[in-house]
Amino acid sequence: MRILLTNDDGIQAVGLRALYRALVAAGHSVHVFAPVTEQSAVGHAVTLFMPIKVREFRENGFVGQGVYGTPVDCVKFGLSAMQGNEPDLVLSGINSGANVGVDILYSGTVSAATEGALMNIPSMAVSLDNFNPADLDGQARYCVDIIPRIPWDRLPEKCVLNLNFPDCPVEEARELQLCAHTRACYTDWYDERVDPRGRKYYWLKGEIPPGKISPDRDRALLTDMHITLTPLRFDFTDRETMSLLQGSGLS
Repeated sequence: MRILLTNDDGIQAVGLRALYRALVAAGHSVHVFAPVTEQSAVGHAVTLFMPIKVREFRENGFVGQGVYGTPVDCVKFGLSAMQGNEPDLVLSGINSGANVGVDILYSGTVSAATEGALMNIPSMAVSLDNFNPADLDGQARYCVDIIPRIPWDRLPEKCVLNLNFPDCPVEEARELQLCAHTRACYTDWYDERVDPRGRKYYWLKGEIPPGKISPDRDRALLTDMHITLTPLRFDFTDRETMSLLQGSGLS
């Protein structure tokens, strides 16, 4: 397969490099377009008012294009650069930190995959429930093994597969569970701190209250050490509410 590989942690991130090695070893043609700097939680942001610059990275058998922009910029630029030789798959990750629940809206990792899906290219986002991974070779091999088992040609348009690994070696993880994403949202607050010159600054913190987490959805299953796979479809129309409004005489 021709694979456009990207992420939001940056082109030198552990997860992207592990996926690159595993995909190349499996015989895939891998084209890397990834941010030069970390772009976590930028969502589906696109650079409109600044030029995009690109720098090639060649090191230790790795070749990729570092894009000074967002993850979505990377996919847009990559698809333009590959025009006439379009990828069979857009793969984003492996992200440091799970992407579950409302994270799918914030995540640059998921947004990069979503951009591929919006262009009608099969796409998958991959994440790990740990913010500081050291070795993701096992998770990368798992991804490579699962790719040919997915019926890409039968998935609906604009569908993204969201794969998450628990915080353990992949051989210790429990079996993969197909599941919905949690609907519980974060409870946020700002931690007030003081810089060396005595000026206040604030750091966003938050957590999903455990009592609001459904046991059969991605967040709870990940905590229970399952690998999770959630299909996401980016059609935002609320058809139930549309019917309600039509029944109220608005149409």
